[in-house]
Amino acid sequence: MYIPNMATRMKDIADYLGISVVTVSKVLRNHPDISEKTRERVLQRVKELNYEPNILARSLVMGRSFLVGLIVPDLLHPFFAEVAKELSSSIRGKGYSLIVSSSEEDAEMEEREIRHLRARRLDALIIASARSELTDADTLLEEDQVVVFIDRQLPGLAANYVGIDDVAAGRLATEHLIDVGCKRIAHIRGRDNSTGLRRFEGYRSALASRNLPFNPEYVISRKRVDTHSIEEGAEATRMLLRRNPIPDGVFCYNDPLAIGAMNTILDAGLRIPEDIALIGCGNLHYDNCLRVPLSSIDQHSRQIGTKAGKLVLSLIEAKQRRAPTVYTVDPSLVIRASSQREKKSRASLKRQNQPAKPPAPTSKKSHNEKRPRRGRMN
Repeated sequence: MYIPNMATRMKDIADYLGISVVTVSKVLRNHPDISEKTRERVLQRVKELNYEPNILARSLVMGRSFLVGLIVPDLLHPFFAEVAKELSSSIRGKGYSLIVSSSEEDAEMEEREIRHLRARRLDALIIASARSELTDADTLLEEDQVVVFIDRQLPGLAANYVGIDDVAAGRLATEHLIDVGCKRIAHIRGRDNSTGLRRFEGYRSALASRNLPFNPEYVISRKRVDTHSIEEGAEATRMLLRRNPIPDGVFCYNDPLAIGAMNTILDAGLRIPEDIALIGCGNLHYDNCLRVPLSSIDQHSRQIGTKAGKLVLSLIEAKQRRAPTVYTVDPSLVIRASSQREKKSRASLKRQNQPAKPPAPTSKKSHNEKRPRRGRMN
């Protein structure tokens, strides 16, 4: 069992190895200007003594807490879990720890969590905001603290941000459904925040660019799209199946909504993708294991977590404030069985929608028609 030796001091390690305390500190912080030989000696001695750095003492010396806070709308949503995992991994190597909290998609609770985390003197705060409007969020940027927004942007707020191009995500998903032959494409929307509004914008843009009509009857808005996504997706799809005619393709704001939609479609005795093609957004790790493997737009959650971590570390190390940094990750299409119809060209789709022509009359006999045998002359 590992038992840290709290009595050992950094000075004890330095004296034993004949080096300075500063050198030991740099090794423990993974500082780059230490030789590999010295690094190995220090780490070996640390291991022998089961040395555990005194975080409080280090914080007082460095003027930092070595803590980064992350506030997300839902701790159970796999997308935010994957972002948190990569974020934690990217900052751990520099001696930072991640504290994760949930706002439960409630702007007031988010504000309380921000106050609680800031009371712990965090070095940085990362937020996937539950707010859809600026309100008092701009006061966050007036404090002397690093703040980075992920996944969701607030309109009118110039702030550090890491996320995908949500308009492109909506366009990719909808164009894919059009490419496989769908004509009546429904959209199960998210909340009225930046991601929900922009994916909806991409959906409408794709319809317009391919000369398909926008039918508001095929758009269902859902408000609880994170904590209760599967149930919301099922209810929205039941509403769509009452339309006449029913849609032949559905683009869902996220993958959990699509799972609810999938269950409802299959339980109604319809086939996926033959009757209704389906696509989500998120490309979550379990998408390939569903009743019908789910096509999805990859939001690159790991890349978002890594980029957010690197951005936070660079902002902490910066000696002065700088202009906001915005990283926009390009989404990508992942095709699985839920939309894997035969892909058709625009020309073939045009021909498919034209009325069939009657066969042309023929005056000559077909080459395959048998002719009567002539009798033999005796």
